[in-house]
Amino acid sequence: QVQLVESGGGLVQTGGSLRLSCAASGRTFSGYDMGWFRQAPGKEREFVAAINWSGKITNYADFVKGRFTISRDNAKNTVYLQMNSLKPEDTAVYLCAVRVRGVTMTTPNNYDYWGQGTQVTVSS
Repeated sequence: QVQLVESGGGLVQTGGSLRLSCAASGRTFSGYDMGWFRQAPGKEREFVAAINWSGKITNYADFVKGRFTISRDNAKNTVYLQMNSLKPEDTAVYLCAVRVRGVTMTTPNNYDYWGQGTQVTVSS
């Protein structure tokens, strides 16, 4: 059974940092692009960051550029999201997924095998 499990979320003050992990089990995704998305209550799921299969190409939403860094360790079948300079508007459930269709890294519909997500709460 293929499963993605996110971890590392929590409560942090404005300006703080968190490192999220997304561990895959059931199969290897070393040949696939991986992405992080987030969803706040009452809002649509939005793209945060993505990384290609080799780790050499990354893509970020404008609102996280310079603050967040996506990386991956294919040997561990794990993707990471380092989040620095967190703001209250970053509060959301953060989810990872595998891009299995299309060519656009930023479109949620191009992704599958969604994890359950990890809650990130940034207090002001």
